[in-house]
Amino acid sequence: MKRSNTGRRALLKRIALRLAVAVALLVLVPVVTAGSALRASYAGSPAQDAVTRGRDALWLGHAWVDGRKRDADLAALKKRIAGTGIRDLYVHAGPLEHDGSLPASAYRGAGRLLEAVHRELPGVRVQAWLGDKLTGRGQGGGLWLGSPTAREKVVASARQVMRAGFEGVHLDVEPVRTGDRDYLALLDALRPAVRAEGGPLSVAAQQIDPLPSMHTAAGALGSPKWWTQSYFGRVARRVDQIAVMSYDTALPWENLYGGYVAQQTRLALQVTPAGTDLLMGVPFYHTDNWGHQSRAETAAAAVRGARLGLSREDRRRRTFGLALYVDFAATEADWRAYRAGWGMRG
Repeated sequence: MKRSNTGRRALLKRIALRLAVAVALLVLVPVVTAGSALRASYAGSPAQDAVTRGRDALWLGHAWVDGRKRDADLAALKKRIAGTGIRDLYVHAGPLEHDGSLPASAYRGAGRLLEAVHRELPGVRVQAWLGDKLTGRGQGGGLWLGSPTAREKVVASARQVMRAGFEGVHLDVEPVRTGDRDYLALLDALRPAVRAEGGPLSVAAQQIDPLPSMHTAAGALGSPKWWTQSYFGRVARRVDQIAVMSYDTALPWENLYGGYVAQQTRLALQVTPAGTDLLMGVPFYHTDNWGHQSRAETAAAAVRGARLGLSREDRRRRTFGLALYVDFAATEADWRAYRAGWGMRG
């Protein structure tokens, strides 16, 4: 009887070991394969003409409209972006209230900023960066796009900032789950309203599914991080400009991150209409947490990755650029990487 129990335990241990090995292989093989693919995406050289098209953007913090930034700051910004391809400034003018409305006090210093930018930076557009955290019905603590009334108020807020002198609206509401029809309904109403006031509608977009059904697996774990490529295309067709938030990837090494940006660039180019400006996000910030490793997610890797993706997919495309996030966290090294890697406006 003792030998029987011992043999049974040994058999169970062997079965458990084999199961552990099988599970490890199921996890490890795709990870290794994906890592190899990203390294390969980062290899090679970008095309020489994969440089700025003069359609780049820079996210600016709320200090530009609440009185903290003054003339000296604008002079420094003018010097910083001189000769680059930066055409749009996304100036934080929100956040939106959870019902979609926007108090005018949120951007009380906008008039002074707009006047100064028009004077000092001719040709540069100032867009109102509006956003809020999204939530579900009845959950509170955020904006629920399932409410027609809330969507109408977002549209009214967009008209409001356009009539205050902004030259476009940059919408950043997160997280949008792939396939979200309420978000598409908002864009369908928002774009004609912004265009009627004389400006473009721009949106900050989530990353595209890097692997088949990744969005499904992530969603099961409670993270709506990725959109399907098809949904990304549906969003891109409803806006004038789409900026991919191609950072916060949790990747640990620079070559993997650069390869990931190259992959994201190709995926986005494949479904973004030629008439829509596609901008790839470049991290100009250096916080470290589980989702963002600053040693890996460098500005240099993002710039090179975007150039590689553009070179391979659609090197002649003119409606393409980089979006730099964010002004108040940027370092000299970030700006050098942008200028050196992406070039100067001809």
